[in-house]
Amino acid sequence: MVEPLVELKGIYKAFGNHVVLQDANLQIYSGDALAILGPSGTGKSTILRIIAGLLAPDAGEVYINGQPRCGSLDNFDNPIRMSMVFQQAALFDSLSVEENVGFFLYQHSQLPRQRIRELVNEKLELVGLPGIGHLYPAELSGGMRKRVSFARAILDNPDDDLDDPKILLYDEPTAGLDPIASTMIEDLILELQRSSGCDTYALVTHQNTTIRRNGKKLVLFYQGHVQWQGTVHELEESDNAYLQQFISGSIHGPMEITDDYQAAAERSTWLTQQ
Repeated sequence: MVEPLVELKGIYKAFGNHVVLQDANLQIYSGDALAILGPSGTGKSTILRIIAGLLAPDAGEVYINGQPRCGSLDNFDNPIRMSMVFQQAALFDSLSVEENVGFFLYQHSQLPRQRIRELVNEKLELVGLPGIGHLYPAELSGGMRKRVSFARAILDNPDDDLDDPKILLYDEPTAGLDPIASTMIEDLILELQRSSGCDTYALVTHQNTTIRRNGKKLVLFYQGHVQWQGTVHELEESDNAYLQQFISGSIHGPMEITDDYQAAAERSTWLTQQ
């Protein structure tokens, strides 16, 4: 049997008294285009952070490329390279675009600065932003900042085979963008899967077009559990009540808006900003 790149088994995570994930299970295989769905505050971004090693689960097992992992990145090295694109792009305001994209190589490689600049320019061109390395984040539109964060995520050290990203994690990649900018980002996700050398990704999204264009496999979370999983082609065919409520945007159905739901949404927003 083919081994998953990422496997989560029985994951439990709480923030204070609020349980975000309980007995959550997820598998990501090489070549997957996975969309993680669910109402705000139901643990979707938390799942990405646990996969990336930015958060440690309170209980459960995490396997990366078949190897068990404990804790967070503070006390382990991932057996494979992962890159994460944060919802708010998470660029350093005081650094230029070139310095943002090349930050990891400037800090952790022995490559000459000129070589890093060349690699940065290659990635900026790949995401459709040639010649902007001298600009600063404040000079960019929201869509441009997103694309800069994509360039940073796929930048790797060509002298280190272990530095090639094996999976890209996108947290709400089209959130807050107008329809045209959203389409450009959706196109870019598809193009990067074809051309960046990393053909596997998982993304969190609420946006209908992003779900349908960028999600081949879909997983719907609610109350810490997987309530439905399937393919994008099954969206209209499934009679799952959770899925139909989520897709239709109805306020009536098994998913309720409660004080706990609102508290979870606020907590999710706080995590995104960290």
